[in-house]
Amino acid sequence: MADLMLSDSTPERERMTPYHWWVLIIGSCSWLFDCMDARIFILCRQPALKQLMPGATDLQISQAGDCVTAAMMVGWAVGGLFFGIVGDKWGRVRTLSTSVFVYSMFTGLSGLSQTWYDFCLWRFLMGCGIGGAFATAATLIAETLPQRLRALALGSFQALSALGNITGSAVSTWLIKPALTIPLFGYDVPGWRLLFGFGIFPALLIVLIMRTIKEPDQWHQARKTAREQLDRQMGDLKSMMGHPRWRRNATVGVLLAVAGAAGLWGVGFYTPELISEALKGATPKEVNFVRGFGTMIQDCGALLGMFFFTFLALRIGRRAAFAFCFFMAYVVVTFVFLNLNSARHTYWMTPAVGFATLSVFGGYSIYFPEIFPTRLRATGTAICYNVARIITAAFIVAQAPMKSFFNDLFANEHSPVTRFFASIGAPTPFRAVAVVMCLIYFVGIVTLLWAPETRGKPLPTDDDR
Repeated sequence: MADLMLSDSTPERERMTPYHWWVLIIGSCSWLFDCMDARIFILCRQPALKQLMPGATDLQISQAGDCVTAAMMVGWAVGGLFFGIVGDKWGRVRTLSTSVFVYSMFTGLSGLSQTWYDFCLWRFLMGCGIGGAFATAATLIAETLPQRLRALALGSFQALSALGNITGSAVSTWLIKPALTIPLFGYDVPGWRLLFGFGIFPALLIVLIMRTIKEPDQWHQARKTAREQLDRQMGDLKSMMGHPRWRRNATVGVLLAVAGAAGLWGVGFYTPELISEALKGATPKEVNFVRGFGTMIQDCGALLGMFFFTFLALRIGRRAAFAFCFFMAYVVVTFVFLNLNSARHTYWMTPAVGFATLSVFGGYSIYFPEIFPTRLRATGTAICYNVARIITAAFIVAQAPMKSFFNDLFANEHSPVTRFFASIGAPTPFRAVAVVMCLIYFVGIVTLLWAPETRGKPLPTDDDR
């Protein structure tokens, strides 16, 4: 990689400078800490709801967990759309700073929740900040770094976000266990509350963003053009949806993102619950350790998966890489949710889930900025990623009645449905629902029929028709 970035034969304008490295580091850190906060939520969701809903049944807690997750996803979408449009109008740097502040502060406030209703509210507001960080940081990196290195940089940006997930998992496994209470200043404080407090620290990144990063030249040029030509305004959603090329690209991006996000948040991120079900006879201490360690190595798999997608995209193109990784995700996730039945299984199956489900996310950070012009790049990227979040939230909420439906079916152990799922390795409603939900990955594969190939091409402009 060093040779690629620093070759003596590389033209000066295509070489990596210290400033390019700094933008890549800061942009990656903003998304890394974002993912750390999201991982903390995944691990704290069940312990928090058990305390906030005393006397609730497992099914009620599971349904509340779906609602809280959906609220965060809707916030992710709303904030992403808002900050995406604002990112084109205000500029990348100021928008990124604001989004980091929002997701940090409301992660901290989640630890002060008294009921599952206000917990749901804080997660919605925290999601608003997460949504803004991805689109703005990806756009900033895409417009700042040399074209020759754009795909590699954006793939690395997304892949390094897995370190945020790993950090969240490591902290909850060895430092602050979410299901246990910790003595602090004479009080027994639930671990999940302290973990959410830990999520405030990314706010410190704001100082570095505001003081050391400048707006890309492409943004300044697009802003100048917008002042001179009224039909080319920055972040103009109407003009984007009115242009056939940008409208088609937005639709393709949304559907690709729906396939990956729904598969991840609707199934892939439920491995902690899968582990709990598989280890029902184990002690709480063992279950907590395996859950925490399992999610951490799942994140290690995700890191490798996103680098794997980047390698594929550079070698065989974006469309072929997406097709391969969507199909891989379907096969791997279905296999794991049918076969994970012990702690030993966890140590090789959860990394496989991480590798498969997160690989396509490496593609989103590369592909979405490549299919929109400068004046619409943050807006378009935000639409792709965050309209998909709204659809994903509906997908997750739909799991609640589906779980109830399968619970009723499985109440009769002699029914054809129960016997069918038991025969393929899904003897419980939870596993059966996961297997059905995995079919969403085929939406992504079909969508690729209309997706443009961008490998080796410069970022588009409004002059491209």
